[in-house]
Formats: sequence, C-alpha cells, structure tokens
Amino acid sequence: MTGSTKRHRIALNLQIPVLFLHFVSLLRFGSVIGVSSVRRQFASFCPSPDKTMPLKWVLHWQPNAGSTVNSQILNEVSQCVESINGVKEGRWKATLTYYRPVIRDQSSASEFPRDFIGMSLPEQPNKYYFIIRVQRLVLEADSSIQMIMEKLQSYKSRVALNFEGFQYQLGDFQLRVGKVVPTHSENLRGIVMEVEYLPISSMDKSRQVMEEFVDIWKDAVSKRSLPGYFMHLEPNFSEYGLGDHYTPQHTAVQYAYVMAQLIASAQAVQAGRN
Repeated sequence: MTGSTKRHRIALNLQIPVLFLHFVSLLRFGSVIGVSSVRRQFASFCPSPDKTMPLKWVLHWQPNAGSTVNSQILNEVSQCVESINGVKEGRWKATLTYYRPVIRDQSSASEFPRDFIGMSLPEQPNKYYFIIRVQRLVLEADSSIQMIMEKLQSYKSRVALNFEGFQYQLGDFQLRVGKVVPTHSENLRGIVMEVEYLPISSMDKSRQVMEEFVDIWKDAVSKRSLPGYFMHLEPNFSEYGLGDHYTPQHTAVQYAYVMAQLIASAQAVQAGRN
C-alpha cells in the first residue's frame, strides 16, 4: 500500500461518522435531488472499488406450486454438487439485514425509504453494502459503519437473515450452496446458490459459458425429481450505475433481488392457504 493510499484510508476512517450522517440525509432527500446526484455526492466520500472480481450469478430455489422448501431439498442439492465432482472446500456465510428508520416526527415518515437493505459478504469482510431498491442505489462503506448506525439510532434492524452453507470447487467454477435462515433461528426460508466463474470478470464475455454451466446444473438437479428448480433473475445493473466488470456491488444487488423473490413466493403460498 502506498503512502498516499494509506493516508486516504486513514482520512476515510476519520470521516465515517460524517459519512453516515451524509448518507442518512441523502436517503431522506434522494427522491428530491435525484438518484444521479446522490451517487455523485456519496462517491465523494466512498472510493471506487480497488478492483473487479470474478463474475458471479446468484440463483434461488423456486418451489413448484403447492410445495415448500425444506432441509431434504437442501441436502439433495448439496449431494448433486458432489455428484458432478464438486470438491467441498469449507463453509461460507453472508448476512442481509432489513433496516427501518427511527421516526421521531411522523410528519416526515414519507421522506425515508422503506426498502433499505444492508449486506455483508464473505469475500469482502471489511466492507458493508447498502441497497435502496426504490431509488436504485447500491453503496459501499467500511464495515465499522454498522457500529455507527447502532450509536446514532437513525435506523434499526427490522430483520436479519443469514445465507450459509458449503463452498465447492469445480474446475474454473466456484459454487456456494446455502440455506436462508433468520439469525438466531433454524427456520428455513429458502435456498440459494452462487455460481462464480473465476477466469473472467466481464458479464458480457462470460454470459455464454455461465448459461451453459447453469443448463448443465439444472439438468443434473432435474434428474433427482425435486419439487422445484433453481431460478436466475438478472437485475438491470445499469440502473444502479454498475458496469460490465463485476464488483461486490453486483453481488449485493443480486441478493436484494433474490430476497424480493423469496418474499413474493412466501406471500403467494400464504395467500393460497387463506
């Protein structure tokens, strides 16, 4: 690390309390000043990612109509990875938190976003990612910002979910299969799978090989006659100001979309029961 880079990072750490206050004000008035303006202002505090990373797709398990997700399906999926020569390398865990604003003046309640998500990723342990889907924003901050949020009491955690399971190596691919459970609970809410193609960080250049691999994977899973299938829905990353070269922000946005799908599926099941 060069002297100038080190000084910049020290300065950034000293600015974090100011950064969060600025972030909260941007959340509050973003709909007024515009998303592009919010991105520009926040970028003046947060440096761009140091480098890109391998391309990754995040898939989720979509149960068939009338069925639900269960631990047996998770075990079958894990066995399926091993059946296609996936080598188990260890455990992984990511955490997604839904935040709600602490409203002290009810007249200002409409000024705060309702869909505010925080995300920690295992490959970036020193970073924390914010996703505001309504305003199409994804922001990176130092992980210590979580402590500052606790102290300032501007936003509180409404619910937190863990994505956890095993990581596998399969040639140039790295696979992560995991369950979705609330923190401090084993109540299974869903199943996710990360497919990472290690040689390439360009989404366009890797699209064909990713599609081919996912097709092979889906075919392997279908032979087990499970009541559902893995689904991949790619967000429009350009709406979040993200380009072709893959970054952790792309991963955070994908997880936000996966959670939206899992919630929609759960609501549909509940509506069917009623």
